[in-house]
Order: sequence, then C-alpha cells, then structure tokens
Amino acid sequence: MLGIFRDLEKSGGELIVTDHGRPVLKISPIEARKPTIDELFGPFRGKVVYHEDIMKPLTEEWEALRDDLS
Repeated sequence: MLGIFRDLEKSGGELIVTDHGRPVLKISPIEARKPTIDELFGPFRGKVVYHEDIMKPLTEEWEALRDDLS
C-alpha cells in the first residue's frame, strides 16, 4: 500500500476504494503548504535599495493615461 500511496503523492492523483462496487474511501495527497511572504522574500529583506519613490508614476505613464482619456 505504501508504494501506491507514494505513487499517488507524486502524481497528485486520487484512489477511490470500493466495497462491492460502492465507493467508501477517497485517498488523495494533501495539498502542499504554500510558502509565506517571509519565506519567499525573506532573503531579500534589507537588500533592496530604492532610489526614488516607487509609487510615483513615470512621466510616460501620465502621458499615456492622458492620451487614453482624450
């Protein structure tokens, strides 16, 4: 059974167990835990340097928006 479980874990598939043709159990892998923001970006904390306001739109963005509204 452990071999079947390992195969299901790798493939992401599921196994339906029946009793005389009647489904009684569904065996499927548990979804992997999604990493947290700290796990994803933690190594970069304190290493990013901002040279100006990153929220300030660029002149080209303002001009494009103005042209779209015209």
